[in-house]
Amino acid sequence: MVAKGNPVVRYVKKYIVLFIGSMIAAAGLEFFLIPNQMIDGGIVGVSILLSHITDVSLSIFIVLLNLPFLYLGYMQIGKTFCISTLFSVVSLAYWVHIFHPIPELTHDLFLSATFGGVLVGIGVGLIIRYGGSLDGTEIVAIIMDRKSGFSVGEIVMFFNLFILGSAGLVFGWDKAMYSLAAYFVAFKVIDITIEGLDESKGVMIVSDYADDIASALLARLGRGVTILHGQGGFSQEPKKILYSVITRLEIAKLKAIIDDKDSNAFVTIHDVHDVIGGRVKKRAIHH
Repeated sequence: MVAKGNPVVRYVKKYIVLFIGSMIAAAGLEFFLIPNQMIDGGIVGVSILLSHITDVSLSIFIVLLNLPFLYLGYMQIGKTFCISTLFSVVSLAYWVHIFHPIPELTHDLFLSATFGGVLVGIGVGLIIRYGGSLDGTEIVAIIMDRKSGFSVGEIVMFFNLFILGSAGLVFGWDKAMYSLAAYFVAFKVIDITIEGLDESKGVMIVSDYADDIASALLARLGRGVTILHGQGGFSQEPKKILYSVITRLEIAKLKAIIDDKDSNAFVTIHDVHDVIGGRVKKRAIHH
C-alpha cells in the first residue's frame, strides 16, 4: 500500500487536478462565453479574438501564444511552475477542441456571463491552487513585479482591461461589457476556489488576561490556541500573545469572547489561505 505522503501520489494527484481544472475552464469557455461572443482575460482572451478574426482553431492560438511566455517563465521563475503551466495550457487546448462541436447551453447573455465566469473561475482556481497557470500574462506580471512599483494583480488587471476593451472593437461594446462582468465573476470564484469556502482567519491577541481568553476560546469556541511570549515595546513588560485560526463565521463570537474578558485587548485578524500541519480541527463543544 502506498503511503499517504508518497511523492508519487502527490505528483499524480496534482496533474489529475490540473487536467480536470482545464476541462472545467474549457467548458465555461465553449458552453457559455465563446458562442455568445464573450472573451476571457489574458492570453486566452487574445486567442479567442484572433481565432474569431482568422478562423484558425482556438486551440492552436492558446498553445502558440503561451509558448514565448513559458520560455520566459522557465528562465526567470523555475522549471516546476513552467511544466505545470505547459501541461495546463495543452490540456485546455485539448478540451477546447473536444467541446467545440457541442452547442452552447444558453443564448442569454447574463446567464452566459455568470455561469461561464463561474466555470472558468473554478477551473483556473484549481490550476493555480495546484501550482500551474493558464495565462502567460501572469508570468510577465510576476517578472515585472520584481522590477516595478506595481503588484502582480495590478499588472494583470491592466493587461486584461486592455484585452477586454479590444473585444469591444471586434464583438461590440455590449459583448465587451458582458465579458468584463464574466471576468469579475471568474476573478472572485478563483479566490473562493483557492482559499476555500471556509475562509480561515488567523487571529493574534495581546492581552493582560491572555490565559482567561485562551480558556474561553477553547471552551466556548472549540478552538486551540498557541501562546507566544513577547515584550511590550514601550513598557518593556513581558506579554502573552495568543494565536489561533478560526473561520469567517466565528469572528463575531470571537469578538464577543474577547470583549467579555478584556475590552482593552489588542486584536488583529488576517486572511489565511492554507493551513498545513498542526491540530486545525475544532474540538467538540457541548454548550
